Parts: sequence; structure tokens; C-alpha cells
Amino acid sequence: MRRKGEDGVGDYDDAFSPVPAVRGFRTILILVTQQNMFTDHVDVSQAFVQGELLPGDGHNGKVYISLPPGYDEDPLYVYRLVKPLYGMLSAARAWHTTMSAFLEKEGCATVGFEKSMWTVTIDGARILLGAHIDDFVIACANRQVLDGFRARLLDAFEGTYEGALQHYPGGDTRHGQKYHVSVPDTLRRGNSTHL
Repeated sequence: MRRKGEDGVGDYDDAFSPVPAVRGFRTILILVTQQNMFTDHVDVSQAFVQGELLPGDGHNGKVYISLPPGYDEDPLYVYRLVKPLYGMLSAARAWHTTMSAFLEKEGCATVGFEKSMWTVTIDGARILLGAHIDDFVIACANRQVLDGFRARLLDAFEGTYEGALQHYPGGDTRHGQKYHVSVPDTLRRGNSTHL
């Protein structure tokens, strides 16, 4: 990662990882309700260390480290990272870049200005996907297509299937005739939002 240069590149651009806006997540739930879709929640385990280092990290794309305090360093060894570590400024961006490359390979396209919401049509069934760092909401009206996509995601990245969507960063959901989303005070405009 580099400091912001005169060309305006660096720092923020290297460290920022997009997450869906609350209204984008609500839009997914509106579409899920309108189109009677199934919704699954997937949590990717230790997502940052499943990413690939970015080309601009370290020196010529290579990051060298010292051992943590308490470990004796052998002067004959040089330690080089092969994956990002939690705490690296670019770890979130590296994860997002790796995840986005997988989704693009699956045929997904980002939705509008949202860089962490995707859509893809597989066998005539549309999949909606929102990712808040390592938490995925995947929605599709065809259960078989949804299960297949989720399986490929979990083959590509270590994680767990959390079942039908009940909790998501920024709120809780309940599915009945409609989705009911409870949001924290910082995001709230009323007591809750009904979709």
C-alpha cells in the first residue's frame, strides 16, 4: 500500500472495501418479497486471509514481515506473506477484490453504483446477492439454482451456510407475508421499516 501521491492515488483507494447501502439491502428484500424468493445467509470464515495480496502491497507486490514479539527470528530466514493479514490496511480491499473476481467468473454483474451487490441469471432464474464484507445474502426464486450457487461459493471460500436469512449487519429480519427489518438507532427513521 502506498501513501497518497500527487496523482491522487493511494491510501483510501487501496484500503476501502465497499458494503451495500441500507437502501440497497432493503431493495433486495423488496424484490425477494415481490418475487417470492428464497433467501440464504452465508458467512465466510476469516475472509481477509482468504483474499489475495494486491499488486501494490509491500515492495513490488511482496510483503515482508518480522515475527511477533516473543518469537526468535532466525537470521537465515526472510518471512514473506502469501495472504493478507487482519490489521493490514489493504486486507479488506484484497478480500473484496478476490471475492469480486470469483463472482465475475460466475457471470455476476454489479448492480448500479453498488459495488457489493450483484445479480446473475442461471438457467432462467435470477440470483440477487449482497455482501457485507464476509456476510452474504443470496436470493433466488429457484431453490435448486440457489443451492447450486451457494455450494460453488462455499467451495471457493471457506465458510458456513447459516440457513434462511434472519440476521444481517445493520438489522434483523423476519419473513412472513413480508420482510420486517429492524435497524439500529443510527440508521432508523422510525421504529422500524416494513417492506
